[in-house]
Amino acid sequence: MTAASLTAVRLEMMLPQEISAAVAARPVVYLPLGTIEWHGEHLPVGLDALTAHGVCMAAAQADGGIVYPPLFYGTGGDHAQYPWTVMATASHELEALLTLTLSRLQAFGIRLAVLFSGHFAPAQLEMIERIASGWPSDRGLRVIALAVNSPPLSLPPDHAGMFETTLLHALHPKSVQIDRLPSSENALVQETLEESYGHKRHDNMHPLYGVIGPDPRAFEPRASGALLEAMVDHVVVTIREALPEPRSQ
Repeated sequence: MTAASLTAVRLEMMLPQEISAAVAARPVVYLPLGTIEWHGEHLPVGLDALTAHGVCMAAAQADGGIVYPPLFYGTGGDHAQYPWTVMATASHELEALLTLTLSRLQAFGIRLAVLFSGHFAPAQLEMIERIASGWPSDRGLRVIALAVNSPPLSLPPDHAGMFETTLLHALHPKSVQIDRLPSSENALVQETLEESYGHKRHDNMHPLYGVIGPDPRAFEPRASGALLEAMVDHVVVTIREALPEPRSQ
């Protein structure tokens, strides 16, 4: 994706006439959601919103629509008290903000809004599904909820492990710094897949402190493009099913 093509789907970078043309062609808006949250020593704290935003931009470029600026705020999960983590303790403030946004998008003639979350703690997923399922169906706007853990992919979802490290690498390769983690030779973590999702990783003396899931030190950069492509394909198929009208040429 070129810088120019990405700018063409980023709402905050568009002129009013560009927005009107994009909406006339495909009345879809993506709302990427994330949070500011610890993702190990090797990944940025804004990962959840960065991945959500990147996937949404790729989907919009492939199928039309525009992408709202990402919301770097979320709720739920086991990392609320970690360093450099700012998490909403309840969802009502976020729900109010999203409901206001959706109401305005509805007034602008948007027919499909996609709540797409890079933060997939149960409380966050429950919130976006509650908003989507509760949105009145007779007002012209349909709302659907998706998350980066929605598609059936080759890697199991995790927190700062192999999955999130690989996905972010596809979008922001320079932000993945595996060398910030202890060397595998000096700090080998021999754990089963089940153990890698366990509470040991919340011990700040653990070499993979805060990383919940398969050891990211074994990640393959070459696999990142395929993972992103599979995710975007799933999102596009879902959007086309939700709003099947052909795009105008």
